[in-house]
Amino acid sequence: MNNPEKTPAERIAAAFKTRYGKAIGMPDHQPGAAELARMAEHRSLRRYRPDPVSPELLQLLFACALSAPTKSDLQQADIIHVADPEKRRRIVAHLPDMAWILDAPLFLVFCGNNRRIRHIGQWRGKPFANEHLDHFMNAAVDAGIVMTNFINAAETAGLGTCPISAIRNAIDTVSKELGLPEGVFPIAGLCVGYPAAAGHISPRLPLEVTVHTDRYDETRLREHVDAYDQRRHANHPYGKQRRTKLFGNADFYGWSEDKARQYAEPERADFGDYIRRQGFSLK
Repeated sequence: MNNPEKTPAERIAAAFKTRYGKAIGMPDHQPGAAELARMAEHRSLRRYRPDPVSPELLQLLFACALSAPTKSDLQQADIIHVADPEKRRRIVAHLPDMAWILDAPLFLVFCGNNRRIRHIGQWRGKPFANEHLDHFMNAAVDAGIVMTNFINAAETAGLGTCPISAIRNAIDTVSKELGLPEGVFPIAGLCVGYPAAAGHISPRLPLEVTVHTDRYDETRLREHVDAYDQRRHANHPYGKQRRTKLFGNADFYGWSEDKARQYAEPERADFGDYIRRQGFSLK
């Protein structure tokens, strides 16, 4: 994915021209320039070579991932390596249009874990006095940060990844297959392997939409989204339209039309009930 003929500054400028529609510069003599360029060029990859990832490298990546920041040093994140091919097949059988997950050399599931800290409180004779939504958020955020750290470490090592939030569409199956006890819940899966293709850089909303100074600002939001739709369509148009039986075929199908259609129908409406069954009140 990296182009050794270009300098890090050139790679960053090219990546961000695709990502944001304009080049974003880098200070001269910037420390870590090569790593910043790699992050700028991030791609989610769904096609992998059959080459295995060595156990030694995987252990290293786990250690790097779990070196991530964690709320108040609570360490409420776990990683489950789904090494059993049959277990992976049973999970993927519940995820329509995602059979390609079976081709990835590695499949991981990242979980939030509030169970350990409850055990520790019992062992030390202390009450658990934080039975509310925030303790769920703490574990979910910890797990998300750990997954991001894993992705960065894996890409540094020459691997490609693709997060799989769709495992939450089959939440009861995933929990049963992975033996998740009360207090532990999956946030996403992750396919990992050596890339079989370069993939593409996904355009993102402009920084004017997603970065704010001092206070939230929606000035020119619709104008920016409309322009982003056009830029993204020119760079990487959607291959098909979503839910055409319900919404028909749009003359122009951009990112905002796709996302509006995606959220126009209920998705994972049972997730809150599942989390409560896992011991979180969500008060």
